Amino acid sequence: MIAQTLMFSSALLLLSSSLLGFAQDPVKVDPAHHKVEFENDQVRVLRIRFGPGEKSVMHEHPCLIAIGLSDTTLVFHFPDGSTRNAALKKGPSHCGETHHASAREPDERSR
Repeated sequence: MIAQTLMFSSALLLLSSSLLGFAQDPVKVDPAHHKVEFENDQVRVLRIRFGPGEKSVMHEHPCLIAIGLSDTTLVFHFPDGSTRNAALKKGPSHCGETHHASAREPDERSR
């Protein structure tokens, strides 16, 4: 319970293992926030956790499905310097491909 309060489970990402040969694997470049929950020759499931105000380094998700485990607000920082605010809601899934660094809003509390 304490770990749940201190850490935030933002999403599970399902990644095609056939596309995992990319340079900025989030598990390798940011293991403090990205953990492999399951992996086989067809799929990879990551658990991503950020505490309030924590930030990620630049990394890639070549093919993903993100499922919010709780409501949160994130800021995505892209290689070209642009940013995008995102509200991830508990339950709905989001599909896509991205190269970014993430940051959780500093004043947001785990729910």
